[in-house]
Amino acid sequence: QVQLVESGGGLVQAGGSLRLSCAASGRTFSGYAMGWFRQAPGKEREFVGAISSRGSSTYYADSVKGRFTISRDNAQNTVFLQMNNLKPEDTAVYYCAACSGIFHSDYIFKAAEYDYWGQGTQVTVSS
Repeated sequence: QVQLVESGGGLVQAGGSLRLSCAASGRTFSGYAMGWFRQAPGKEREFVGAISSRGSSTYYADSVKGRFTISRDNAQNTVFLQMNNLKPEDTAVYYCAACSGIFHSDYIFKAAEYDYWGQGTQVTVSS
């Protein structure tokens, strides 16, 4: 079992920044790739980005590429999502998730590939 707890969400104006954190406990954190997803009201959960277990590779959705950055600190069992130049369309509940499978662009964007999920943190971007 891996327990994930997100934090850092809040209300920010368009153009602003937020940094989300996801603290993990339980099984060896460094053995999991980590992903961030988001879900806006009335919409399906969508992939935001992911980072490999050692932090050497990352993938991002086109909608956030160049604005969002994922990083991780395996010593602190934490993964981060730095969000810059936020837009109103970034408003959503953001979830982190852990994946024990293959870290590959063909799979890592699929929610079904992830084994454990956090409870989510709300991000609201005002215009």
